Amino acid sequence: MASKTNNEGGIMETIKTIVYALLLAGLIRTLLFQPFWIPSGSMKSTLLIGDFLFVNKFAYGYSYASCPSMFGVDFCGFAKGREGRLLGSEPKLGDVVVFKHPVTGQDYIKRLIGLPGDRIQMKNGVLFINGVEAKQEPIEPFIETYEKQGPAGNFPRCFNRTPAIGGECIKERALETLPNGVVHEVLNIRDERADNTKEYVVPAGHYFFMGDNRDNSLDSRFSQLAHGVGFVPAENIIGRADRIMFSSAGKSLLMFWTWRSDRYFKGIQ
Repeated sequence: MASKTNNEGGIMETIKTIVYALLLAGLIRTLLFQPFWIPSGSMKSTLLIGDFLFVNKFAYGYSYASCPSMFGVDFCGFAKGREGRLLGSEPKLGDVVVFKHPVTGQDYIKRLIGLPGDRIQMKNGVLFINGVEAKQEPIEPFIETYEKQGPAGNFPRCFNRTPAIGGECIKERALETLPNGVVHEVLNIRDERADNTKEYVVPAGHYFFMGDNRDNSLDSRFSQLAHGVGFVPAENIIGRADRIMFSSAGKSLLMFWTWRSDRYFKGIQ
């Protein structure tokens, strides 16, 4: 009898341990860090498909978007539309930010280009913020292998049109300096419609985001009707991407032989 009681007690302790561990993991994921795997090439060469990172959630405070969705359930959806952020702080121009798409609710990652009230425009592929040119200094091209990338198996777009499979896919690369002094890399593939835009005025309580791979990014330059993100409400911000933990060039993070050892714990600029 005692043995049966001990077994039952052991099972209950195991269950409680699992429950506590899940609650702790959920708390950490909600308040501190959220894992994120880069699914597309819109942030090349800063971020590559297959980069794995943790999103710093307490960098900007908390809103409904800080609460993770699991099993298709948005646990904090009831708070959507409420003004302000708990313990909030203002994102800085040039930050790499993860946010929820205003329409689909999908997690996106882009660079913050425009703060509330800023005027944003692209002219001949060059960014202007409040009339100030974000000067670009050409550097060596970004070269990658022309092959299927990531779980989606898409081929990259190249400046040198369509090379042979296994050949070099080349993109022009430059260092762009934002008005606040932040320097980061941007890529150019070819002349695109979004290289010349109207002037956007960022509304109060919203932000303007763009991908570093400028010709391969559906971002705030495109309205939500055109599958872009448009202006992003402050409440949709999840957190800041600070550091790549590790990176896989294969279809899965479990394919350890495809991990990129030069990207372990790499800071994001």
